Amino acid sequence: MSQLAQLGKGDWEGFNPELLPVFQKAAASWRRELGSTQKPWLCWHVDPDWCMLQQRLVLSAGWTPVVGADPRSPKPKLLPESIYIDFNQDFNLPLMWPHFPIEWAHAWTERLAFWHADLICSRQDVQELAAIFERLPDGEMAAVLSRGGLRQLFHFRHHRYWEVLGCTTRGASANQYQTGTGWWRNFFLHPNTPDAERAVRQRYYYDSGVGIMYWKRHCGGVVRRIPDSYLAGHCTSINNSAFKTIRVNKERVLSQELSVNFSLVEVAKRFGVTDLLG
Repeated sequence: MSQLAQLGKGDWEGFNPELLPVFQKAAASWRRELGSTQKPWLCWHVDPDWCMLQQRLVLSAGWTPVVGADPRSPKPKLLPESIYIDFNQDFNLPLMWPHFPIEWAHAWTERLAFWHADLICSRQDVQELAAIFERLPDGEMAAVLSRGGLRQLFHFRHHRYWEVLGCTTRGASANQYQTGTGWWRNFFLHPNTPDAERAVRQRYYYDSGVGIMYWKRHCGGVVRRIPDSYLAGHCTSINNSAFKTIRVNKERVLSQELSVNFSLVEVAKRFGVTDLLG
């Protein structure tokens, strides 16, 4: 994997400290685009129709859809109330995951809700989640716990929080940056990792969200657990033997996989939100 692709996925192994001024410039631009929005909810665009349904669900809960996009995806469709931010404008990366801007939330927003591009919920669930997110004190966050199944139950260094659904606040995000933890992969390579801890952190699992778990267990962080029941509409390949994977240059292309593997109409019908389809 190229260094640029690693960076786009949110991996400290692809990071160069010389990029810090670029991140600062980019975050200032994202902050201007966001304006006075108090309740932004990140909808990561990979498929126009799925993203549009997510935007309508977010709007129904009184939050503002903030649309970011993977550069491999088609142009997003936007609601008049939605805000589009080109998180890739200053980087020109070949791909980008939502982890990329979520990691830097402290630099551009007071709080940020987020979910995977392939997650659909009922109106009631979205409203309940919005209430949870609104009540979060600055310095705390909410996320889904993942222990990796029974096989990893006692492998504590593999436990992580999952960015499939959650909300962070400026204080939480800032403290994670200061302590060298956070969402990105290989958090032991974070530029703020204390030298005395680097060898210890290197023994942890590489994946995203392990740093969030470390922050909670060892840095005094507060993470409110989001129940798995809100993930009933996660249209994913996980534990799905019939899932058809599509790859281009060895990289999965979710923008094509969603429509190939799932009917958005059927998913919307299941959660009672067909009236929100375009």
